Amino acid sequence: MTRVLVAAASATALLAMAACSSTATPSTSTAAGDCAAYTQYGDLTGKTVSLFTSIASDSEAKPHIDSYKPFEKCTGATIKYEGSRDFEAQLPVRVKAGNAPDLAYIPQPGLLATLVTENPGKVFPAGDLASKNVDTYYQAAWKGYGSVDGKFYAVPVGANVKSFVWYSPKAFSDKGYTVPATWDELMALSDKIVADNPNSDVKPWCAGIESGGATGWPATDWIEDLMLRVNGADVYDQWVNHTVPFNDPKVVAAIDKAGTILKDPKYVNGGFGGVKTIATTPFAEAGAPILDGNCFMHRQASFYQANWATFDKKATVGPDGDIWAFYLPSMTADSKPVLGGGEFAAAFSDRPEVQAFQAYLASPEWSNAKADATPNGGWLSANNKLDVNKLTMPVDKLSYQILSDEKAVFRFDGSDLMPSKVGAGSFWKEMTNWIALDKSSQDVADAIEKSWPAK
Repeated sequence: MTRVLVAAASATALLAMAACSSTATPSTSTAAGDCAAYTQYGDLTGKTVSLFTSIASDSEAKPHIDSYKPFEKCTGATIKYEGSRDFEAQLPVRVKAGNAPDLAYIPQPGLLATLVTENPGKVFPAGDLASKNVDTYYQAAWKGYGSVDGKFYAVPVGANVKSFVWYSPKAFSDKGYTVPATWDELMALSDKIVADNPNSDVKPWCAGIESGGATGWPATDWIEDLMLRVNGADVYDQWVNHTVPFNDPKVVAAIDKAGTILKDPKYVNGGFGGVKTIATTPFAEAGAPILDGNCFMHRQASFYQANWATFDKKATVGPDGDIWAFYLPSMTADSKPVLGGGEFAAAFSDRPEVQAFQAYLASPEWSNAKADATPNGGWLSANNKLDVNKLTMPVDKLSYQILSDEKAVFRFDGSDLMPSKVGAGSFWKEMTNWIALDKSSQDVADAIEKSWPAK
């Protein structure tokens, strides 16, 4: 499940609607650089493209709005930005009513599929230039996530890496611990921490899955990461597509593997209590005991970087800082499955200016303009021509290095790909029961399988 964190135990607070429009004329140069790369879009003077997103607060919307300025200045187009906290509820209604925006940022491929299948002819395939850009600048998996029934609709615009373990470099150094390179080394480290803290409340791991109405989603990320590591990408794909049932022995084995950490009282829940406290610990607060020395590791996505300052304003994030992150090890040192998420821009019009802007969003020019417009970090693209030096946050650079690693096998968050009844329903609920009620992996998998919608 893709989430942007704040101090509270919820997704980013979307406080107000932001809108921006401007009038521009084509020019031969801009403050953002030469316009040569923009000639392919043509003269769009007087044309307006509307964009709808869930990013509504002024502070979060501004970097997006600023990243469109080179396109506006070089083509003469105007981008009209609209953000709403009710985006996911409003967009399907607007599409059905014939009042759709020209483009929208869609955070889940499952939502894209629903919009396409339930609104025939209202979501338009991406144009040739957008398709070429994605083929050229992104790993093939990204095009697949923007496609429905083999037809390409939505270009990737943002990315995050979820396969991270947060830790304190100083605490590791003080104890003589080293970052593990394999799953076996990770478990050996966990055992070492237990042995070093006998009869203590200090634990190797801390975790929390409470998130209001979305309680349980952090546990689904654990299962997805372990599905990739235990069974590989092909079985992961079959599981997400339901050609492998949710209660298949391979899936149960992955849940059990996650349980070797999350359901072992020797390992969890440092700073909070026993295993069952994971279900009631807010996910946004779950990593805090690392700073207190009550736990050593916390598995959470790259976007968790924003939370450390809420625990301690002086906390620094980086290889030599108070907090840093390492890649959640695979079963072998020579394999690198990567779980992540992202957003996609889909079009509800095939006007030339809309196709041009959609193509721009898949270009190196936009990814680098967006990085320039986000000086405080917290944003990432999987575009292979993104200048990593423009990423100001160390964990963003580390995320990009992982995404662009030739060995990396990227897969999108499974719950975001599954039918919402499962991915945002029974999967969340049953993983909560797995922790809070100590429900068995098999019983959890059976319950989720029964909830899968019939075709």
